[in-house]
Amino acid sequence: MTKTRWIAVAAAVAVLAVGGVAYGVAAGGEGTAASSSTTTTSTVRPSTTTTEAPTTTSSTTSTSSTIPLDDGVLQRGGKGPAVAALQRRLTELHLDPGPADGAFGLATFYAVEGFQKLAGMGADGRVGPEVAAALANPPAVTPLVPNGGATRVEVDLKRQLLFLYKDGKIRLISHVSTGSGKKYCVNGDCNNTAITPVGSFRFAWRYTGWRESRLGKLYNPVYFTSSGVAVHGALSVPTYPASHGCVRIPMHIAEYFPSLVDRGDPVYVTDGRPVGPPSTVPTGPAPTDPPTTPGDDTAPSTTTTTTTQPPSTTTTSTTPSTLIP
Repeated sequence: MTKTRWIAVAAAVAVLAVGGVAYGVAAGGEGTAASSSTTTTSTVRPSTTTTEAPTTTSSTTSTSSTIPLDDGVLQRGGKGPAVAALQRRLTELHLDPGPADGAFGLATFYAVEGFQKLAGMGADGRVGPEVAAALANPPAVTPLVPNGGATRVEVDLKRQLLFLYKDGKIRLISHVSTGSGKKYCVNGDCNNTAITPVGSFRFAWRYTGWRESRLGKLYNPVYFTSSGVAVHGALSVPTYPASHGCVRIPMHIAEYFPSLVDRGDPVYVTDGRPVGPPSTVPTGPAPTDPPTTPGDDTAPSTTTTTTTQPPSTTTTSTTPSTLIP
């Protein structure tokens, strides 16, 4: 879709908002100001077949069912051509809303949240006139580590976003949830803090399907530290940091994310501070996370407090041995 055509779509959404009519239905979504002790879980069963990464274009399968709204927004549960146009635009901007089928589901909800974070907006997964206007004139994507290599992953802890570059070009932008910063207990040890380590790393091991770590369940994990920190799919990916230290990504993206990265590809995790060159690929055996059934990224024996800790200030470019996923 050309920029001119999208501007026309954005203008149409704005007109619909003024007239109090838009495509969609009201549905609950995960907001930005949620308590760190409460996580909304959306169950998404993984596909049993291999899912390929979406390309920058997508086919259109518009539904004929449209439902008027009082507040003039596109939101989760909505259906129709306006939703399909939104999905195509998000795909053009390297976010993944799923197929452009005109159905505003969880994948589209997460993609909208990712765009809202990118644009510096409150992430509520709803598309009104302001978000539609931003989609017509999106912010430029500025590399966090411009000299980090042609193929790399950047994790922005401040904005809770992941950027994947392939051959020097942005390939994927994904909404994520990283370490919560809270103290937690596991196996009787309460001297743990949920931190995603800041620094420069490289992808090492990976597993296919669901795995059970000592802190919870991971889907298609790709590990980048010897202590088990990974990018992995999760049933719950809230807008705020909520993990024990891993980088949670939406399930539909976790289906193909491992196919986009190779062993040895650099991973840069930053909270705005400069990071050094990546360390060598972690060696030794892979984390001993056995196969398991689908479930939440929360271990039954794990408890947390509400004490929030600041991010680590000492990890810069080495693979830590004491940080926990």
